Amino acid sequence: MITIHQPRRLVVGAGSISQVGAWAAEVASTLVIATPITSGFAERLQLPGKVTLFDAIPGEPDIATLDAALDGARKARPDLIVGLGGGSVMDVAKLVAVLWDSGQSLADVAGPNRVSGRNVRLAQVATTAGTGSEAGIRSLITDPGKGSKIAVESPHMIADLAVLDPELTYSVPPAVTAATGVDAMAHCVEAFTNRKSHPMIDGFARMGFNLVGKYLARAVRDGEDTEAREGMMLASYYGGICLGPVNTAAGHAISYPLGTLLHLPHGLANAIIFPHVLAFNQPVVAAKTAEVADALGLGQGLSQRDLLSAARDFCAGLGIEMSLAANGAKGADLPRFAADAHSIRRLMDNNPADMSEADVLEIYRAAF
Repeated sequence: MITIHQPRRLVVGAGSISQVGAWAAEVASTLVIATPITSGFAERLQLPGKVTLFDAIPGEPDIATLDAALDGARKARPDLIVGLGGGSVMDVAKLVAVLWDSGQSLADVAGPNRVSGRNVRLAQVATTAGTGSEAGIRSLITDPGKGSKIAVESPHMIADLAVLDPELTYSVPPAVTAATGVDAMAHCVEAFTNRKSHPMIDGFARMGFNLVGKYLARAVRDGEDTEAREGMMLASYYGGICLGPVNTAAGHAISYPLGTLLHLPHGLANAIIFPHVLAFNQPVVAAKTAEVADALGLGQGLSQRDLLSAARDFCAGLGIEMSLAANGAKGADLPRFAADAHSIRRLMDNNPADMSEADVLEIYRAAF
């Protein structure tokens, strides 16, 4: 059995950000959550009434970031919250929407289905193509004290409106386009090859990784290729849908310590790890792995070694630096990373192939 949650309304297309104001209609007060960069798109929302902007969202938001955003919401007392940015922004927007006036704290809602409700409307306007957060019911916040992520999951965090406007991604640099695009693909592939995989979710996953194979390199080459940008936003959205009923697996578990401890951007961490987990799982999910390889143009009938090499070349060909050492990791860090990753059982237990802590450490070493 699976349950699928999707935004109540989805608007896709160039210039679609301008539809938010008409949808918001009689709203008296809106809080827009953004980054210093994405806040520049706020006027395009064409919002009515009073608009308050909170744009202090970093790449990896932590508890202090959330607390500051909640303070902003309690001062603004909004009827509508708009997440205007990538996954970090949209994750914070979800939590602010359900926490600012509920009497619940982050500790109260950590885990699945502990949110009591939501009293404001929520719109998510994506400005990157990677996390698919606009489609989902999950939010991740870093706990700097523990060096790990807190996951909150609730249908109360699903957006009333999601907007995929490719024009908002024109200015995303090629390196970020590449890394976030591989993250979107990883969502789809990890759900597709998952122990909890489901035929209906397989359909969304297939649409997602086929779009990545068709459009990611184009989007990296030409940031204003509207067709490619829109294709990647859809791939990201489909990946977000996959996360709800199925979720990711070892790839994301192994990536998380690279974000919380090494402070790598989430997309880059996933891109570095993706080829290694794809190849590790191949013997257990051979047919599905072959389907992924074909969609990405990696070749057919590949051995594990050749698959790893081809997938790494695919990512490197997008301009991604695939070495952990080149991204600041130290060899002495790897055992701590492996212990932390292996302990993320909510994801590791989804992986199609059993993976020991020693296996995880070997993947880090191979990616070093």
